[in-house]
Amino acid sequence: MLVTGASGMLGGAVAARLVERGYAVTTFQRRPSGVAGAVDVAGSLEDPAAVAAATEGQDAVVHLAAKVSVSGDLADYERINVRGTQTLLEAARHAGVTRFVQVSSPSVAHTGASIVGEGAGPAEPALARGHYARTKAAAELLALGADAPGFAVVAVRPHLVWGPGDTQLVERIVARARAGRLPLLDSGAALIDTVYVDNAADAIVAALERAEVAHGQALVVTNGEPRPVGDVLAGICRAAGVRPPAWSVPAPLARAAGAVVEAVWAVRPGEDEPPMTRFLAEQLSTAHWFDQRRTREVLDWTPRVSLDEGFARLAEHYGRRRAGLPGAPA
Repeated sequence: MLVTGASGMLGGAVAARLVERGYAVTTFQRRPSGVAGAVDVAGSLEDPAAVAAATEGQDAVVHLAAKVSVSGDLADYERINVRGTQTLLEAARHAGVTRFVQVSSPSVAHTGASIVGEGAGPAEPALARGHYARTKAAAELLALGADAPGFAVVAVRPHLVWGPGDTQLVERIVARARAGRLPLLDSGAALIDTVYVDNAADAIVAALERAEVAHGQALVVTNGEPRPVGDVLAGICRAAGVRPPAWSVPAPLARAAGAVVEAVWAVRPGEDEPPMTRFLAEQLSTAHWFDQRRTREVLDWTPRVSLDEGFARLAEHYGRRRAGLPGAPA
């Protein structure tokens, strides 16, 4: 089976799980995955010939590769997230693939208001916030629209995946906290769901193995332990040995600042992600936690790593890194 995007934290964890379960795994991405037991194929979703070659002989695809950011040109997101997904779907069907898991995001259905104990709402490309969410929404609709007899498609939406080695969320939180540039919005009181990386990987593998039952559906995946965003940030910071954020900014002010930063970034983009955007302000100040009953029933899955155990594993990771021990990359 083929896993795209296995050089990322979650994609690598999914590929490793599948290898552990005895599957013959091929990975497809631009740089080596580092997954022991998997066969790496270098390539880009923008290259139809490379995609066709990677899918040849495969019976299943787990699609994680995507452009993930809160800034950048819309055309870049559309080229990778939308047209890349369409290319992969067409190649998979031509190759005789029978199961396809589209790894999506709850942001595809987030229109700015709080989400309180809801399930997976419909993907809304026109209403989702930001280029990433809009293009992932369009990609999810393409994938689920391809669901058909003999080609079972499931969309899985892991929410705020984190864990040791995470550069997308954890490292940015830690770096900003260390620099004193990580504020709480409205005192960090909004309840949010997250999912530890091992749990997310297990859920994606479950979706693949239960595709004949789950096909045609979008399922949000979380730990099912909503906590105030301030507590989540503090747990990550303490695990990394840095002081948690202690200063608060009103959410409306943060949204206004995000709009200004976005305008400046459009003219003079920085080397890293912008310090604040309207989408980021919304995520830090609005509740977003989900009803997990249907996900667990359809996938026959429950999280095996609690948030507190996840924080403990993260602390161990940072401890090993500070000590220069193997298995903890700098």
